[in-house]
Amino acid sequence: MSAFLIVNASLQGDNGNSSNLTRIFTEHLTSQDTTVHRQLTPETMPHLTSAELGAWMTRPEERSPEQLALADLSDTLIAEVQHADTIVVGMPMYNFGAPSHFKAWVDHIARAGVTFQYTENGPEGLLTGKRVVVLVASGGMYKGTDKDTLTPYLTTFFNFLGIQQVDFIYAEGLAMGDAETPMNKAKAEIETLVSSL
Repeated sequence: MSAFLIVNASLQGDNGNSSNLTRIFTEHLTSQDTTVHRQLTPETMPHLTSAELGAWMTRPEERSPEQLALADLSDTLIAEVQHADTIVVGMPMYNFGAPSHFKAWVDHIARAGVTFQYTENGPEGLLTGKRVVVLVASGGMYKGTDKDTLTPYLTTFFNFLGIQQVDFIYAEGLAMGDAETPMNKAKAEIETLVSSL
């Protein structure tokens, strides 16, 4: 049995192409697998504030009730990541990058002393032994070009947290007249990947 965290970042919710890719992924899991779903939106994933950062930097037993409430979202998100064997990200590309509410999620789970630590040899990720699968949906064709900002960014971020296995599956060119072909190609790749887990 494996534990999966499904993170969707489409502003279109369940109707987004990247959400469709994560749905295809979960449909191929076994009944023995467990899934936790996290839908990211501007409303559910606020950007990090200085007050929240201050709450994190205060020892838990010394936090005020307000600081405990501020730290609760980050604590919850981190617990979801820590409990997952595989993190599956439904990632739309908006204006050559990740949605800002996904970056807010990143900022909430990257916490020194919790998901990574600084050592005399530099930063060390604490989320080892996990795997990330990124399912990218984009209107244009960017994979392998200098306009592909998602692959290096997400690889660097998850590697920083100690997750070395980061796989990407792309459904590209969805706004270029034929969305069915790239979605079917991605679906086949997802089926192959899930069967190897």
